[in-house]
Amino acid sequence: MESVVHRLARSPRLGLIYHELDTLWQREVLARQAFYDGIADGVKTEFINGETIMHSPDRSAHVMARMNLTNLLKNYAMANSLGLVGDEKMLICLTRNDYMPDVVFFEPEKAAKITPEQMQFPAPDFVTEVLSPSTKRRDRGVKFDDYAAHGIEEYWILDPVAETVEIFHLSTTGRYLPAGKLKGDQEARSLVIKGFKAPARAFFDEAANLTALKKLLK
Repeated sequence: MESVVHRLARSPRLGLIYHELDTLWQREVLARQAFYDGIADGVKTEFINGETIMHSPDRSAHVMARMNLTNLLKNYAMANSLGLVGDEKMLICLTRNDYMPDVVFFEPEKAAKITPEQMQFPAPDFVTEVLSPSTKRRDRGVKFDDYAAHGIEEYWILDPVAETVEIFHLSTTGRYLPAGKLKGDQEARSLVIKGFKAPARAFFDEAANLTALKKLLK
């Protein structure tokens, strides 16, 4: 399939298009710097396609799903020296956009370069978004495309209402391919976080979460 760049390269309007895009880009660069300058501690905010997105407080089901997954991943990664697990307050800075995913994981090589005072972070190796009514379009849209474009190997989407986890793996073509939509006792496995596995219900139920944690740490 022919790329947008190759189509534009043949257009007689290439120069005009370039100047228009450059003007838009320079405006966005200034807006992004203003976003960085205005970030406040403890606030979840993202910069997406030139706009600052302020997030409203999360519903209880959303919070619990994020905490349950973080609990399993963090303890498992620490116990096995696999890398660094971070939560929603880590600002992931990609080429154009800045995101605060619900859960991220950095393999040891990247984790070793992260400093205590660091506030901006590179693309992780694993990312999870927990769906909410206000974010699900972005989670399945711009974030889905952007995470793949920046080489994030594995993307999980948790739905706290349906209590499902969708797993996507990065293909050789640079696009995410579905690896399963899991629920209940169906087992979610990670390719990036070696050996990590847990039933889908463990992300939505505290008792199941504790049982899964004990199995992971045996």
